[in-house]
Amino acid sequence: MDAQTVLLLIAADILALGVVLFQYRYKFKGNNGLDLLLASLRFIALFGLLILLINPKFTKEEYSLEKTDLVLLTDNSMSIQASADTLVSIVKTITQNEGILERFQVKPYNFGSSLTNSDSLTFTETQTDIGKAISSLKDIYNGADRNMAILLATDGNQTKGEDYSFILEKEKVPIYPIVIGDTTRYEDLRIEQVNANTFAFLKNKYPIELYLTYEGPKSVESTLKVTVNGKTVHTENVAFNPLDNTKTITVLLTAETVGAKTIEIGINPLENERNKVNNIKSLGIEVIDEKTNVTIITAKAHPDMGTLKKAIESNEQRSVSIKKPQVPINELENTDVFIIYEPNRSFLPIYRYIQQRKINYFTICGANTDWNFLNEIQNNYSKDAYGETEEILPILNKGFGLFDISGFVIDNLPPLEGELGEILISAPHEIILGQSIKGVELSEPLLAVVFKDQTKEVVLFGENLWKWRMQSYRDNKDFKNFDGLIGKIILYLSSNTSKNRLNVDYDLIYQGSDGASISARYFDEAFELDRNASLILKIKGKENNFVKEIPMLLKDSFYQADLGDLPSGDYAFTVLVTDENLSSSGTFTILDFNVEQQFLSSDHKKLNRLAMDSKGKLFFPSNSDSLVQELMEDPRFSPVQKSKENVVSLIDFRILLMIIVAALSVEWFIRKYNGLI
Repeated sequence: MDAQTVLLLIAADILALGVVLFQYRYKFKGNNGLDLLLASLRFIALFGLLILLINPKFTKEEYSLEKTDLVLLTDNSMSIQASADTLVSIVKTITQNEGILERFQVKPYNFGSSLTNSDSLTFTETQTDIGKAISSLKDIYNGADRNMAILLATDGNQTKGEDYSFILEKEKVPIYPIVIGDTTRYEDLRIEQVNANTFAFLKNKYPIELYLTYEGPKSVESTLKVTVNGKTVHTENVAFNPLDNTKTITVLLTAETVGAKTIEIGINPLENERNKVNNIKSLGIEVIDEKTNVTIITAKAHPDMGTLKKAIESNEQRSVSIKKPQVPINELENTDVFIIYEPNRSFLPIYRYIQQRKINYFTICGANTDWNFLNEIQNNYSKDAYGETEEILPILNKGFGLFDISGFVIDNLPPLEGELGEILISAPHEIILGQSIKGVELSEPLLAVVFKDQTKEVVLFGENLWKWRMQSYRDNKDFKNFDGLIGKIILYLSSNTSKNRLNVDYDLIYQGSDGASISARYFDEAFELDRNASLILKIKGKENNFVKEIPMLLKDSFYQADLGDLPSGDYAFTVLVTDENLSSSGTFTILDFNVEQQFLSSDHKKLNRLAMDSKGKLFFPSNSDSLVQELMEDPRFSPVQKSKENVVSLIDFRILLMIIVAALSVEWFIRKYNGLI
């Protein structure tokens, strides 16, 4: 309590005493005993009131010792199993060291594909994401003004996620890696990655892209072999040396028969190679017999015609013809998909033919579209056109789920030209691209899918697509970005999946059960997505009596069942809709694949870079005692004494108020009882 407050309290005492003496000695002459009692009560009330006004406070300082957080981050993946005893021993050495416990606040975590707050190690995780584990610590300690260090016990081999060697650009925390596992580098020849399309067309060639890697000190040769359903279709000799240790090979295969195909790629192991698991990769494709004929109906010449033709025919299984609206109907009989460009009243016979045959079509509207005609001829959507054109930029709808558009990039795409006006879509639909005009995002679609009466329509509310294709080439030196989107639209329109209320999506081959799933989309009789349905997945093993039923759970706009607990093998499945006579069946294979088995040696070089970038230091199990000494002597981790100053009131105002009220009440009662005024 400061001197000023003490002086105020003394002044309050004198003032209260002076008032009481004036009232009970100068003005009031009565019984001395009663006078003294009343004066005391009046003094208590007045002095208490003055104390309330002064509100005296005093400060109290509390001291605490804050230790550095020592996060013990241990790898719990299957690749650590061979060195499990070593890792457990290191954990005990650190967590039971008296000096460490006195200097640090030890906090154990372990990780596989994600971070877990636990010191229990099972070494059963099938994926390793070191980058995510380190980043997750920031979320845990976000906003905490505390010193921290990380002990990272791992082999340094990451199987998924962001490369942890770049994580220090975001996380400024000293990291001390402890290298677990064999640091010897063995000769290893492996198939790093295989890329292939999901579908191939009958009698066409389809590419398989392979990435091969060699680690070793000498020049070697091996043989690459590709088999389809057990039949060898391609062999090739490959050579490597320490300088030329990677190969990218493209193999063209011929789709000879229709159906699901299992493709196995293998490279013969080296004579002394220890890890042979990564010498084989398998994948599945489906060969379909489908030639798609696309007819573009247009009343005028436009650069978009050539653009669409080239984009669609980039796939050899598709052919495009361009016709006028007055074309004889018999010339349209082989058309699988129509593209209606800038429709007007001359398109009336075309629309009648489409509606009669229930053919899927792609409508492109622009500045010259006759919206009066288009609003009359169909009732899927309408537009109140203002007769003015505007430049429209696309906005990607990441929630679109009818087909994959994740590879389509809208950055730098120029605006399309469309007519201003409010768009109303009355049929079930999903938006692929939204609209942005002059930097303002509108609740209007630019590209959307509409389905009604078992017919699918894709509608684009803008013209000048040729600008998008040119920009794709300008950005990437190829047309894949644009051609890929148009190709997927044509594939979607040419398939009959939307005429089925139940559509199932799955892979023919899963590389292990981790992350394996089957998804399905179910529509009601109005072809609107039904989010209240009950779907069951029935699975049966082909080589045993394994039978299992899994309820499919709603996730975003589709139902999904997790296959993560299934053992490797061949399976047949059926997706059933409860209380509906709807089902879809198929087969899939889960390979006995564990990505953690791809590594035999620890990546101590990358861990060392991580340590140096974070101003930490790399250690091995053999010098773990040096790690303890390093932590104990580093001045950055010294405990910090912190003080906290608390300012509190000298007297609780609630108690003081009760005393004042009580004193005044007793005084009033005594005065009344004795007949005093």
